[in-house]
Formats: sequence, structure tokens, C-alpha cells
Amino acid sequence: MEEKDKENQINKTPSKMSRIAWPKAKYGVYAAIIIIVIINVLYYKDQLLSLL
Repeated sequence: MEEKDKENQINKTPSKMSRIAWPKAKYGVYAAIIIIVIINVLYYKDQLLSLL
């Protein structure tokens, strides 16, 4: 019985964090990919334009 209580407490979100609307993880992955692509385009824009 005590083991189940410990498992429930470990997986429980802290009370202050439970009121925040957390986005799904897949949206974070999409945002990270978009940010990386934008930074690389800005950083390498001269090289990309020379290819065209």
C-alpha cells in the first residue's frame, strides 16, 4: 500500500505548476526545429544566395 502512495507522489505535478497550461511535447519539437532552421538560414544566407 505504501509503495503505491510513493509512486503516486513521484508522478504528481507540484501544485504551483499544475495551474500552468503546458503545451504538448510535439509542439516543442516543431518549435525547436523551426528555430534551428531560421537561425541557420540567417547565419548562412550569403552562402545560400551564392548557390542560386
